[in-house]
Amino acid sequence: MPLLVWGSVALDSVETPTAKRDNVLGGSAIFFSYAASYFTAVKLVADVGDDWPGEHTDLLEARNIDTRGLNVLAGEKTFRWRGKYMPNMNDRETLEVHLNVLGKYAPVIPDEYRRSRFVFLGNGAPATQRKVLEQVPDAELVVADTMDLWIKNERDELGELFRRIDGLVLNDAEARLLTGDENLVRAGHAVREMGPKFVVIKKGEHGAMFFSADETYVMPAYPTPDVVDPTGAGDSFAGGMMGYLAEQLSFGPRTLKTALAYGTLVASFTVEDFSLDRMKQIERPDVERRMEQYRRMLSF
Repeated sequence: MPLLVWGSVALDSVETPTAKRDNVLGGSAIFFSYAASYFTAVKLVADVGDDWPGEHTDLLEARNIDTRGLNVLAGEKTFRWRGKYMPNMNDRETLEVHLNVLGKYAPVIPDEYRRSRFVFLGNGAPATQRKVLEQVPDAELVVADTMDLWIKNERDELGELFRRIDGLVLNDAEARLLTGDENLVRAGHAVREMGPKFVVIKKGEHGAMFFSADETYVMPAYPTPDVVDPTGAGDSFAGGMMGYLAEQLSFGPRTLKTALAYGTLVASFTVEDFSLDRMKQIERPDVERRMEQYRRMLSF
């Protein structure tokens, strides 16, 4: 089942303690789409400027990612981000942000995308996420991402969004900020009570936590010894999770748990190189081999 994603597309410049890359492909919708493409076809909706390299579009289309919703806006520039990671590879500093096309235009979903049943709303202003949601009335599963900026400045809009979605993905700091509770178990349940049917709290190298009315559990991270660039890991996690759910045409408890495992594994590949470089080297069988290792790791 094709999966619709709306989010940011970016040209990133990333510096780590050991290396540096300039103007590489990035953005939440890019990492999400590529990760999901191991499992299902993807429909991408985003805006870019006319500085967008055409070879990036070719790369996406080669992965069965439909780019008819990728709007190239004449006279505009693509969103750009420059950041630097600290030696622990968890903390990072944003050095430059050029929003450019990001947030300047209301998203327009192509007519052929509007009957999508599985939808992911990438990080963005909650009012904009709602505008996307209003254009896909047949959606059966809607999952959203958010960030601290919207939690601090647009809490009412965020609350309205929460009442209209099925799932929410956020990180541990955002869950604490949203609820004012340092205990992640209480925070996860408190976020779910705001509206989403399930909540996934990402904990970086410590895995993820899942909360629904019936289940609470922790999904550990895959032990990756060589972390080269963590950029996009959270988006890849969401893409792997949603891609598997769309492939299975199901989001029951057992399928959700397996989807979280696949999201964890795809993210573990993402961090092994800059941008999509590691992900371009693998196919679904590589993910399945890592899944077998992961299953053995979790059995006792």
